[in-house]
Amino acid sequence: MTEPAAHIPSSVYIDALGRSFDVNWNIHATLMVLVWIVLVPLCITVMRFHKPPPSEKGIRRDVSIRHREWLFFSFHKYGLFLAMFLALGGAAIAFVATEGFSGSVHAWFGSATVLLGGGQIISSQMRGTRGGKYREGADPGNPATWQGDQYTRTTKRRIFEAVHKTCGYFTVMCAFGAVGSELMQLHIPILTAVFVGTGLVWLFAWAIYEFKGRAYDGYRAAHGYGLEHPYNKEREFL
Repeated sequence: MTEPAAHIPSSVYIDALGRSFDVNWNIHATLMVLVWIVLVPLCITVMRFHKPPPSEKGIRRDVSIRHREWLFFSFHKYGLFLAMFLALGGAAIAFVATEGFSGSVHAWFGSATVLLGGGQIISSQMRGTRGGKYREGADPGNPATWQGDQYTRTTKRRIFEAVHKTCGYFTVMCAFGAVGSELMQLHIPILTAVFVGTGLVWLFAWAIYEFKGRAYDGYRAAHGYGLEHPYNKEREFL
């Protein structure tokens, strides 16, 4: 690996500790590639393409990390929690090393990525309740027991999905911009090859998943494909 550009600090002095520390930008870059180019797209891929196929009654058990049918959701949720924890640590180190916001293209992309990623974690807590006609604990003959933000498609749930999904894809776009601009400054050929190669692998994998029809509808996978379910009825023309 080669040395970073001359304007990038190689050490930082911390007044509170009274000493200087070397900054290994190769480690920072490697961490961010693994987080934003490998782990985050993997979490999104699992959520989008590894849901169980829609069935007559959907997933009956409630969401739990202990239930195999919810593995796709658990991997997405906790994988992104881990990604944000690592990303915040990496961003904090870079912020200290550059003694604040540097104003570079990379800094803008990186800040947008971290802020949007944090917003995704916050917005995930607003998804509301699940509900469902056939879920465990519900009485198929009593509609009052079916109620839930996801099942009845409340305004809250619609807003959550619109914001969470759209911002999620935009966050990944910013992340690729952040990592790409970082590698342009640091001049690390091996890591650059990994960055480009991994991006191409994701494009190829997503094309294969789409070709095989693996992007199952989340509502139908969760609640069943029958038209007795509100959102299926609303989309019966699809």
